[in-house]
Amino acid sequence: MSIISLNPDQSIISENKAYAFDLPYQLECAKPTEERGLRRDEVRLMVSHYNSDQVFHTEFYKIDQFMQAGDVLIVNTSGTLKAALEGFLEDGKKVRIHFSTKISLDRWVVEIREVKEGSTRRYTGSKPGEVIAFKNGGSLKLTNSYYERKGDQHLQLWHAQIQLPVSLEEYLDHYGQPIRYQYIKENYPQSYYQTVFAQEMGSAEMPSAGRPFTHELITRLVTKGVQIAPILLHTGVASLEVDERPYEEFFSVSQSTADLVNWAREQGKRIIAIGTTAIRAIESATNEKGQVVAREGWTDVFITPERGLAVVDGLLTGFHEPKASHLLMLETLTGAAHLDISYRAALEQQYYWHEFGDVHLILP
Repeated sequence: MSIISLNPDQSIISENKAYAFDLPYQLECAKPTEERGLRRDEVRLMVSHYNSDQVFHTEFYKIDQFMQAGDVLIVNTSGTLKAALEGFLEDGKKVRIHFSTKISLDRWVVEIREVKEGSTRRYTGSKPGEVIAFKNGGSLKLTNSYYERKGDQHLQLWHAQIQLPVSLEEYLDHYGQPIRYQYIKENYPQSYYQTVFAQEMGSAEMPSAGRPFTHELITRLVTKGVQIAPILLHTGVASLEVDERPYEEFFSVSQSTADLVNWAREQGKRIIAIGTTAIRAIESATNEKGQVVAREGWTDVFITPERGLAVVDGLLTGFHEPKASHLLMLETLTGAAHLDISYRAALEQQYYWHEFGDVHLILP
């Protein structure tokens, strides 16, 4: 029996132009492929062409059939930390700290979440100067809110001073857990949250579009003439809600990647980002002439149809939550009409959502 049935004329875009579709809970993928008896590259793949509105349904290990010699895949080489840590407020209340972004050795941006019946939700009671203790020793002190504007309803992000007997990375490796939300019922090993591209640890949450790739598949792609262009973007916590824009994240684009992308564009080759993080990084390294340059630092780039895209022709990504800001990035690439067509198809065909779910390849 179908989980969802849509009228052929029904749009997922609401009257206020937001992507306000209903996501059935059955489509929230709670288990990694490893727990479902599948290889990583056996997740389902939807391929949609925004110039023709064609949509194809297949499996990810067949993605090479949709690639061309000379295509450049921009991949994120950031590795995923065990960024969730149990803590206790001064009154003994249990909270979960999500370590989002490293500022310096002992200063991080963190998100505070309260624990309710085994899951977490935003905690809004924090205040400057509050100390949160860890059960295995050490603590952090909240110094100031990441958002200074009064009444900002964004994530509960704070600048925090960390006091630990070892580095935070080492401490998290011993005592932390990968960040998980309500739809994930079990604690899974950190290896489930790493992609084959991971080289430098630093992401709070997995750059999940790269998860289905295997070494064997990459070999097939390279043999076909597909080129790999690495970038780095350390993702922060991803629990954005309605109308919340992405916040600053650290990125790095090398000279060799900039040269490869610029050369490929001059040759008329396709530039395909593996994940929204890859788009954000490469667009952040694009100058006013539309050329990619070597650059690193903090990016606050927010890609919307009004801003536009300068470099990328295609995107591999998971399926995003209703009203998520990432959908504006997809609309920038595809246009609203095609995004509506593709997401309606994903719902009708019952693709799985979230980081362990299926993926969507968007091409011209």
